[in-house]
Amino acid sequence: AAAVGTDTGGSCRIPAAMCGIVGYKPTACAVPRSGALPLSQTLDSVGPLASSVDCCAILHRIMAGVDSSVAATPLDVPTLAGTTLGILCDYVMDDVVPPVADAFERAAKRLEQCGATLVDVRLPALDRLPAINAKGGFAAAEAFAWHRQHLAARSDQYDPHVRKRIEKGAEQSAADYLDLFIARREIIAAATDAMRSCAALIHPTVPMLPPRLADLEDDDEYDRVNRLALRNPSLANFLDACAISLPIQAPGDAPVGMNLLGRHGGDQALLALAESVERALRPV
Repeated sequence: AAAVGTDTGGSCRIPAAMCGIVGYKPTACAVPRSGALPLSQTLDSVGPLASSVDCCAILHRIMAGVDSSVAATPLDVPTLAGTTLGILCDYVMDDVVPPVADAFERAAKRLEQCGATLVDVRLPALDRLPAINAKGGFAAAEAFAWHRQHLAARSDQYDPHVRKRIEKGAEQSAADYLDLFIARREIIAAATDAMRSCAALIHPTVPMLPPRLADLEDDDEYDRVNRLALRNPSLANFLDACAISLPIQAPGDAPVGMNLLGRHGGDQALLALAESVERALRPV
């Protein structure tokens, strides 16, 4: 009926988008992370994957410690009429393949038909992210700090792709690490200002269709696809926000996800909005 995952850069929402289900990444501090093996203490969050927004909401409220008597209370779902959604135009729309772009456009038009106001939102500050994360970002630095003794003792037991990404953390200096926090504060401020009039920002969860396993046997292609899959959903982690991926593909088509990006601490509002969006997009 549902599953629990950890989301450091999209690991609840990427598989949800590629499997045609719902994946939720809460505000990081909303769900205790005790008992979860850390990857990045700055970016890690614990969230649910399920077949509907309501199922994700129930599981999220249980994990977040909401009183069990109200954890399964139906969401107070708002109407889309009068709701403003921002279509994030910068960064996340690069290299989107036509089937994903078409599904996203159809979904956006359907939301307008149901009363939502859609506005283009530009956030040029996001173009800084590749340079900010060039040395692996928070995840590499913090994962290397945790794994360095294990890597020294038995690096051959690590998956080579995973080991390579963790070892990038060794390239960062203390100054590099502190610079990440400065850059994060600046981009969070820019994003907060950009979405001030929007209930949420929307964009394709991932810009591609699910890749074939055979295409990932080449290491360079694996790395390229991995970076591209992480690019869009990792925004929510960097911004310390909540986000949810909803399936938007037409019946019979390959899975495509739409990501709704909310505000830090706005979990209940985003889940309620997501259920309203889910109802609007439901095939009739």
